[in-house]
Amino acid sequence: MPVYDYRCNSCGQRSALFYKNYSDYDRARDEGLCCPNCGSTEMTRLISRVTLSKPGRDYASMSSDEMLSVLEGGDSREVGEMMQQVGQDEVMGDPVTREVTERLIKGDKPEKIEKDIGPDLT
Repeated sequence: MPVYDYRCNSCGQRSALFYKNYSDYDRARDEGLCCPNCGSTEMTRLISRVTLSKPGRDYASMSSDEMLSVLEGGDSREVGEMMQQVGQDEVMGDPVTREVTERLIKGDKPEKIEKDIGPDLT
């Protein structure tokens, strides 16, 4: 679903215009875009920041050496994602494992998690 940001040249209001598909956008542009605030057709399209999603990894199909490489890599988010994907039942069923996994995905360091959770971790 395309979203385009515009600024009205008359009132200065910034607006995001949503369309179901690209042909709807083309049709609206050809008919003349209107400011939702003041109704002016003097709209300037703005260039917005683009977000690209990083392709996910299939941790379940990794060899044990590849998983070990992830663990030794030091990226806590990646370790958390691997734990979540590979150990789905355990992660959801055990509150401590779920907390550890969620904190790793957020970027918490393993040492801090271990210190905070303490004896419950084992």
